[in-house]
Amino acid sequence: MTPDLFCELQRIISLREADRKCEATRKLACNWQDLPRPHNSEISEIAQPGLPPELTLVQPGKLKRRGLAMQSGRNVLMHAIAHIEFNAINLALDAAYRFRNLPLEYYGDWLQIAADEARHFGLIRTYLNKHDCEYGDYPAHNGLWDMARQTATDVVARMALVPRVLEARGLDVTPAMIKRLTNAGDLAAVEILQTIYEDEITHVERGSHWFRYVCAQQGLEPRATFTKMVAQHLHGQMKGPFNLAARLQAGFDEAELRALTEGV
Repeated sequence: MTPDLFCELQRIISLREADRKCEATRKLACNWQDLPRPHNSEISEIAQPGLPPELTLVQPGKLKRRGLAMQSGRNVLMHAIAHIEFNAINLALDAAYRFRNLPLEYYGDWLQIAADEARHFGLIRTYLNKHDCEYGDYPAHNGLWDMARQTATDVVARMALVPRVLEARGLDVTPAMIKRLTNAGDLAAVEILQTIYEDEITHVERGSHWFRYVCAQQGLEPRATFTKMVAQHLHGQMKGPFNLAARLQAGFDEAELRALTEGV
C-alpha cells in the first residue's frame, strides 16, 4: 500500500537515526507530489520528534560555552549548530504535516526547506567526524521543539514564530560566529556557516511569505498579528541586536524593522 504524504511526514519526524532521517527527507522532497494528500486525515500530537538515543537533553542554562581557540571549543559550537539544524528538519517536516488545505506551493516550500536543513546537518556532521566528534557527544536543549508544541494548533503562530523569530535569529548571530571562526583560522567551519546563512535568508523569506498568506486567509493584519504573537509566546521580548539588512532580504518590511529596533 502506497503511503500518503502526511503518514510519510509523520514517519520521518519519528525517525531517530540521523542518516535515515536525512535520507528519507531528501527522498520525500523529490517525490512528495506523487503521494496522495488526504487533508482530512488525523493530525497526531508529536510531543517529541525522533532524536538520536545517545543525545542528552538539558535545560539551556546548563549548557557550557567555550572559547574557539581550541578545536574542542569549536566542536562544542558546531555540535550546537548541528542540533539546531537537526531540529530544523523536524520543524520543517512538521509544518508540512500539521497544517492542511494549503496551496501545493506551501508543502513544496517546507519540504525543500527540510531537505536544505538535512544538507546543512550533513555538512556539520562531516566536519565533526573529521575532528573525532559525533552528534550526540554533547548535551543539547529542546527549546526549538518547545515552540513547535506551543504553536501546534495555530498556523499563524507557527509561521510568525518559527521562521520569523527562531530561524531569523540565526541571521542575527551567524555573522559574528563567522568572524570568530575566521579569527580562529577555521575556514572549513566558516564555509559551512556561510552556506547555512545564505540558505536561511531564503527560508525566513518563505516563512514571511506564508505568514502573510495565512494572515490574509484569516483576515488578520500581519504587523499587528506578529506583535501579538510575540507578546503571547515570548512575553513581548525579542533578542537583539538585529541584522536588519538580512531581515529585509528575508521578507521583513521597513516598518517591521523599525518596530524591532524600537522594541516589538
